[in-house]
Amino acid sequence: MSETKKSNLATIEESIQALWDKEKTFEQSMDNRKGGPYFSFYDGPPFANGLPHFGHSLVTSIKDSVLRYKTMRGFYVPRRNGWDCHGLPVEYAIEKEFGVSGKKEILELGLEKFNNACRDSIFKYKGEWEVLLQRLGRWSEYDNYYATVDNNYTESVWWALGQINDKGLLYRGFKNTAYCPRCETPLSNFEVNDGYKDNVPDPSLFVKFKLVDEDAFLLGWTTTPWSLPGNAAIAVNPEERYVYVVLKSDEGQQETLIVAEKRLEALASENYRIVKELHGSELVGKQYEPLFKVKGLQDMEGHQNLYKVWPAQFVSIDDGTGVLHVAPAFGEDDLQLGQDNNIPVLKTLDASGKVTGGIGYDEIKGKFFKSADKPIIEHLTKIGRVYAAETLTHTYPFCWRCDTPLMYYSITSWFIKVSAIREQLMKTAEKINWIPENIKTGRFGKWLEGARDWSVSRNRYWGAPMPVWVNEADEDDYIVVSSYDELRTLVGDSDLDLSDVHRPKVDDVVIKKDGKIYRRVEEVLDCWFESGCMSIGQQHYPFENKDTFKASFPADFIIEGLDQTRLWFYVQHVVNTILFDSPAYKNVVVNGMIMAADGQKLSKRLKNYPAIEEVFNDEGADALRLFLLSSTQATQTADYMRFDRAALKDLNRNILGTLMNSYRFFKMYADIDGWKPAKPGVQPESSNVLDQWILARLNEAIEEVTKQADDYKLAHAIQPIFGLIDDMSNWFIRRSRRRFWKSEDDSDKNQAYETLWFVLVRVCQLLAPWAPFISDHLWRELTKGTKMPKSVHLSDWPEAQKADTHILYEMAKIREAINQGLSQRGEKGIKVRQPLSSIRVYGLADKNKALLDLIADEVNVKKVEVVPKTQLIGDETFIEVVEKGRDTWNRLDIRTELDTTVTPELKREGIMREVVRNVQNARKKAGLDVDDRIELALSTDDVETAEAVAEHQDIIKSETLAKTLHTRPTELEYSEQARIDGSTLNISIKKL
Repeated sequence: MSETKKSNLATIEESIQALWDKEKTFEQSMDNRKGGPYFSFYDGPPFANGLPHFGHSLVTSIKDSVLRYKTMRGFYVPRRNGWDCHGLPVEYAIEKEFGVSGKKEILELGLEKFNNACRDSIFKYKGEWEVLLQRLGRWSEYDNYYATVDNNYTESVWWALGQINDKGLLYRGFKNTAYCPRCETPLSNFEVNDGYKDNVPDPSLFVKFKLVDEDAFLLGWTTTPWSLPGNAAIAVNPEERYVYVVLKSDEGQQETLIVAEKRLEALASENYRIVKELHGSELVGKQYEPLFKVKGLQDMEGHQNLYKVWPAQFVSIDDGTGVLHVAPAFGEDDLQLGQDNNIPVLKTLDASGKVTGGIGYDEIKGKFFKSADKPIIEHLTKIGRVYAAETLTHTYPFCWRCDTPLMYYSITSWFIKVSAIREQLMKTAEKINWIPENIKTGRFGKWLEGARDWSVSRNRYWGAPMPVWVNEADEDDYIVVSSYDELRTLVGDSDLDLSDVHRPKVDDVVIKKDGKIYRRVEEVLDCWFESGCMSIGQQHYPFENKDTFKASFPADFIIEGLDQTRLWFYVQHVVNTILFDSPAYKNVVVNGMIMAADGQKLSKRLKNYPAIEEVFNDEGADALRLFLLSSTQATQTADYMRFDRAALKDLNRNILGTLMNSYRFFKMYADIDGWKPAKPGVQPESSNVLDQWILARLNEAIEEVTKQADDYKLAHAIQPIFGLIDDMSNWFIRRSRRRFWKSEDDSDKNQAYETLWFVLVRVCQLLAPWAPFISDHLWRELTKGTKMPKSVHLSDWPEAQKADTHILYEMAKIREAINQGLSQRGEKGIKVRQPLSSIRVYGLADKNKALLDLIADEVNVKKVEVVPKTQLIGDETFIEVVEKGRDTWNRLDIRTELDTTVTPELKREGIMREVVRNVQNARKKAGLDVDDRIELALSTDDVETAEAVAEHQDIIKSETLAKTLHTRPTELEYSEQARIDGSTLNISIKKL
């Protein structure tokens, strides 16, 4: 099997990774910063029982980059990664593995066997995760991770729940909550929020409820026909007007329906007449016939309140009929109405979401609730209780893990009374800095304003057990255990083995106190509660590491995706606000989401994104990191960014390729001249205006990158580096080439070397956090033989020296003048190699010859004339022209006029430039090195070309390193023909 082909950059990256491992560079970087200011980072723990995917590359790149940056800034930055180990994601995978589903089948399999399998699976793909993370360049203490499965972690979780209970915020309640019937457990509102789907089809059913003492029907509306067997009451809005309408069918039959006056449109008919009007309050107390004959009602407390009309302000008249079907077992408002009026809860679905028996319609017994819709509609139609049956599409919640439709189900659960601390939550949230800022008062702030009580118990198996022991004779008498030692004391056994507190072992622990027996509740804790406790759990606080916890809390920085604003970010905020009256973190970056190039979600099925290994092998990890990190959508606005492979390749070529070419240019000439830096690390001084300018650009970039990175604006931090690399290559190096080509070793040449070396070294440092591989590779090459740190990641972040703003401004003006001149050439169709006589520049204050020479060289003119703005243009000054609206100053107050007249002399000089270009191309094709001297022969039948060669042969020889130039046909070692303005030029070269 052949090895995977890898690009040069990929090979460099892997060699650098090997050096880091060999030299323990990460460990050195940590050791070097001990004693420095502490920078705390909380790692959002993923599940390691599933494979990492392409989307993880973004959050990984952000985490690593910020922490590398802070390390270079002098901070001590511990980096513990974490793993989520409990909860539905793990259980669901094991259920599929064993081929079981639901509580009954799990218990038949055996709880211990099931949980052992869960434990064995949690780190199934840990190795694959670490390979991905390390190949992306993420430095972390991989052998010092925290895991929510650890016994110490669980003890901290118990302590947190104990504290919450001590503050009076933990309670047991019978509430209606979102519930997954497949997982047989309640879910928190923020878990539900993560599972909504759009455009879900459901029935839209108009149902007739027959009044007992009148020949009339209350017309109700529901999208949940499966809940109708559980109907216990009807609710109307007491303040709204209702009407009795007589509706005549096409067959001439009549029936009387009762609806809200404002909802008459729901009848979808004009063939009716209103026979009675009344307020909703006048309907209250009326009885109606049940749709289903539920057994055992007489034994229920409050049975006399069933099947009556009740008043309720929450009844909406914006949709439906204004007549609300009330099923306390299946709705939050319904249950509250039932509890307020002692209406029984009719649970016509069991815990697995299947229809129970005893409802007078055994044909649907055992059907899953969603599957019961159709037969229920058919049954009600048959008995004449359906007015209309339609279909609508709407948003509907599904289980965030197993994708089963959720139902709202009234169940006993344990809750944290979050509603009681809303003000406190909003107050502590004021201290948090969000990137992007709008999330603070928007998505996160609005969520806090409506914070609801949190159902923290789960009727599941693999999770941190709830540390609650209930008196078997009085369920209102319970103990919340806060530590293992406390449990041992309560049990009266100091040697009690609590090395594993998972179920079923902990279920056997019984507390006997004051003659009473307490047994642990069966529930486990919501895995999100565990995640919310990571600030204490990773340190085993308060049992150990109090100083470390104090130094690391609250976190200086966390980062995850937008969905976590209502998940991990939220639960951390709730837990730590209760425990410490403090936010859990100071700065939070919310990253965007990577989409496919066409804007669709990344999909294995659609194969609309490349394998990440393929990207690593082709473009490399650094290019991927820079591509992601430089996206404002991905790192600053929490928006969607498209993964465009072509754009990634462009960045690779334009940024990293340009940087590598700049280094190769430097190395080639430095090796030829044997040049070495005299004062490594010290900014050089130079009399050359180009050196002064690029050093000013460097310091300007350092200042801007530092400012933006300090503010966690990562895209804005990286983009100035891209601009600096472009300016270094396409302006500084291009304009300085002749300085390096010089054969003599003068001070200007040395200044060019010193400046370029210094800028390249600083660019490596600026790139180090974001592109750690290539920056370290180039750093090592550039600093070899100096006393500078072996790795760029062991160096300090560069301090900006005061940038020379004057030279920056003047150079910007010069480049603007050049751009205008070149634009005027283009408009006239005149090639740049064709010299022109002059250009006039208006608005240039500095007449520095070196700067003017740049204009002359770039625009290829003989003379640059600097003209004051007040000088006449025709009969007017340029300022007058502007004021009359016939022209405008650009932002740099520069305007140019190019003389585009081409004289015969200029034409011959232009031909000479074309000759030089073609000879240089021939040198490359002949395989010559840049410093090789040659013998050159040029011949042509074109008179004008021959005259140009003869007139300018000294320049041609100098430019092409030719010691001799023959102007007659001569065959040397390498020959070729070139075309110049339609004529043929014969070129022949011999290396000397």
